[in-house]
Amino acid sequence: MRKIISAVILVFISSQPHASPCLHQNKLFELDQAYETALLQRDIKSLDKLLADDYYWVHNLASTKENKAQLFARLASPDKETKARTSHDLTSRKLANTVVVEGLSSVEKWNPDGTTFRTSRYQIMRTYVAINGKCQLLAVQSMKVWSSSEE
Repeated sequence: MRKIISAVILVFISSQPHASPCLHQNKLFELDQAYETALLQRDIKSLDKLLADDYYWVHNLASTKENKAQLFARLASPDKETKARTSHDLTSRKLANTVVVEGLSSVEKWNPDGTTFRTSRYQIMRTYVAINGKCQLLAVQSMKVWSSSEE
């Protein structure tokens, strides 16, 4: 009987999908910072690889909703220059091939004078999905929680 139970357990374990290395917390946080950097640098080529085809971003209070094409169009025609973007205080929650990263994103934007800047802090949730061993960002929701000055 023990041999049968052991065989069943072995078959069950071997049939389960193995977690993609990109879903490990440290790797995922690195990937999340790469997303912030690509946004800052308007690196559409890197974003195209990172973002899922069905990518969707709901901005502060649903003021803007963007799919992948809309994001790329916005990045191609900037109206405000961003000085820095950084994710911090991150945690993650994993289920199967999906991880939700939650935390804060601080965004510094130059003021019109070009010498001073303002900082906005956003509560973020980003959903990453591993497909065929590759992690892609599927969805983002951001909510402004603090600003050094109002726009």
